[in-house]
Amino acid sequence: MLAATDLNNPGYSVLLALLLFIAASVWLGTVAQKAMEKKDFLKGFFLGNRGLGAWALALTATVQSGGTFMGFPALVYSHGWIVLLWIGSYMVVPLMGFAVVGKRLAHLSRLTDSFTVPDLLRERFADPRIGLVSSIMIITFMSFTMFAQFKAGATIMKHAWPGSGVLSLSEDYEVPSVEKSADGKAAAPAKRSIDKKYYVGLVVFTLTVVGYTLIGGFLASVWTDLFQSIMMVIGVMILLFLALPMAGGLEQASRTAIEVTSPEIAMGPGFSKNGREFLTPGLAISMFVIWVFGGFVSPASMVRVMAASNTEVMRKSICLLSCYNCLIYIPLVMICIAAHTILPGLSSPDEVIPRLAMTVTEKLPFGSFISGLILAAPFGAIMASVSCFILVISSGLVQDIYVRFLHPTATEAQVRRATNVSMIGVGLIAILANLNPPTYLQALVVISGSGGGAAFTVPVLMACYWRRTTAAGMLAGMLVGFFCYFGLSATGWIQNWAMASMETNELARSIISFLGADPMIGIQGIFRPYYVFGLDPVVWAILASAIAGIGTTLITTPPPEEHVSRFFDIRTA
Repeated sequence: MLAATDLNNPGYSVLLALLLFIAASVWLGTVAQKAMEKKDFLKGFFLGNRGLGAWALALTATVQSGGTFMGFPALVYSHGWIVLLWIGSYMVVPLMGFAVVGKRLAHLSRLTDSFTVPDLLRERFADPRIGLVSSIMIITFMSFTMFAQFKAGATIMKHAWPGSGVLSLSEDYEVPSVEKSADGKAAAPAKRSIDKKYYVGLVVFTLTVVGYTLIGGFLASVWTDLFQSIMMVIGVMILLFLALPMAGGLEQASRTAIEVTSPEIAMGPGFSKNGREFLTPGLAISMFVIWVFGGFVSPASMVRVMAASNTEVMRKSICLLSCYNCLIYIPLVMICIAAHTILPGLSSPDEVIPRLAMTVTEKLPFGSFISGLILAAPFGAIMASVSCFILVISSGLVQDIYVRFLHPTATEAQVRRATNVSMIGVGLIAILANLNPPTYLQALVVISGSGGGAAFTVPVLMACYWRRTTAAGMLAGMLVGFFCYFGLSATGWIQNWAMASMETNELARSIISFLGADPMIGIQGIFRPYYVFGLDPVVWAILASAIAGIGTTLITTPPPEEHVSRFFDIRTA
C-alpha cells in the first residue's frame, strides 16, 4: 500500500494535458465557425441552427462540470456507499429532461422561432414582462455558477504548474506559513495566498474559453462539451480497471473501507467524522427533487434540447445519456470506495482522484502522461460548462434585452457587434469577480442552481402542458418560488449566525429558541439553509410555486383561445 505523502507532484504531465485540451478547444471553435456561418447568425451562433444529433445532445445536455471529478469523489470518499443514493435520482434526469419536457420545449421553440428560454416564454404568453423577469433571473443564477467555474479553472491551471506541490482541487486547502511572528514563534497556518500563478491561470482560462466561444458560438460549446465528456468516461474506465484489482476487488475494498472508518461507510445516512448526517430520509427526498426537477429546467439544459434536430434524436438521447451517467457515476463510487484500501486516511478528500490517478498509473508505460490526462478532465469539463454559461448569459443580454428593448431594428452587423461586446464583457467581469475570490463560492453555486429549479420547474411545466395558464400565473409561480427558496435559505443563514453568537448575544439566544439549533444534517457552514421537517428549501419552494402559479391562473382571465390554439392544436391544411 502506498501512503499519500509518498507521492510526488505530477510535474509537466498535467500542464501538457491542459495545453492539449486548450489546443483542441480552439480547433473545435474554428471548425464550428465554418458550420455556423452557413445560416442565420443569431440562430447559428446561439442555437447551432437546431441541428444537434443524438450523441451531441446526449453527452452535452446536462453540461457536466468539474464537480463530477472533484466534489463528487470527495463526497464518496468521505461518506461512503450512500452517495450512490444521493446521486441516484440523477439517472432519471434524461427521461424527465428529454421525454417529459424536452420534446415539448423543442416543439414550442420551433413554433415561436425562439432560441432563448425567455424569448420562448414571452411568445408563449405574449407578455414582455415574463421575458424580462425570466431573463433577469437566468442571468443572475448563471452568473454565480459561471464565476465559480472561472475560479475553479484558474485554480486547476495554478496547480498544474510543475513544482506547485499541491494535489488538492479544493478551493480552501491550507498551506504552512514560513513566517514568524514578532516574538519569534511560528505563525499559524494561513489560507492559501492568491499569487501570480493564479492570476496567470485566470487570464489564460478566460482568453481560451471566451476566445473559442466567440469564434464558434453554440457549436463550439457543444463540440467541446462532447470532447470532454468522452475524455471523462475514458478516464473513469481507466481508473476503474486499475483501482479495483489493486484494492483486491469490490467486496474486499468495501470490507477494508469499513475497517479503516466504520460500518456507517456501507449504510445510511453515511459515515461522518463530525457527527452530521449526510443523507437522512428527508434529504434523500430533497435530492430527488433537486436533481430531477431542478435539473431539467436548468437554462443550459433547456437551450440544448431546443437545439435538437428532431424528436427521434431525443428518443435516442434518453438511452445514450442514461448509459453515460451510469458509466460515470457508478464506477466513480466503486473507485472511491477502493481508494480507502489504496490511499487510506487522506486528510483532504478532494485529493482522492489526483492521488489515485498517479498511484494506479505509476508503473504503466507513459503512466505520468495518462495520469495527466485524467487530472486534466475537470479542466475540460469546466471549460465546456463556462462556454455554455457565457452563451446563455450573452443570448439573454443580446436577444432579450438589447434587441427586444434597446434596439429592435438592429442589423445583423450590429447584433454581431453586440454579441462580441457582451461576451468579452462577461469575461472581463468574471476576471474582476475572481481577482479576490470570495470564500464559500461553491455554496453560493448550489444556492443559485437550486433557486433556478425553485423558480422555473412549475412555470415551465405549466407553459408546456396547461393551455389555461395565464401570464399572471407564470409570473406568480416564478416569483413565489424564487422568494420562498431564498427566504428559507436566509432563515438558515440567520440561524447559523445565532448559533455562532448565542453565548454572548441575547438576540441570538432568542432566535435559537424560536428556530431551534443546528439539526446536524446537510452542509456545514454559514450558508446552510433552514430545513423545515428535514426537507431542503427547494421542496417547499416548488410546492409554493405550484400553489401560486395554479391559484393565480384559476382566478385570472383565460388567455385568448386563438392565441392558445397556436401552441396546442394540430393545424390542418
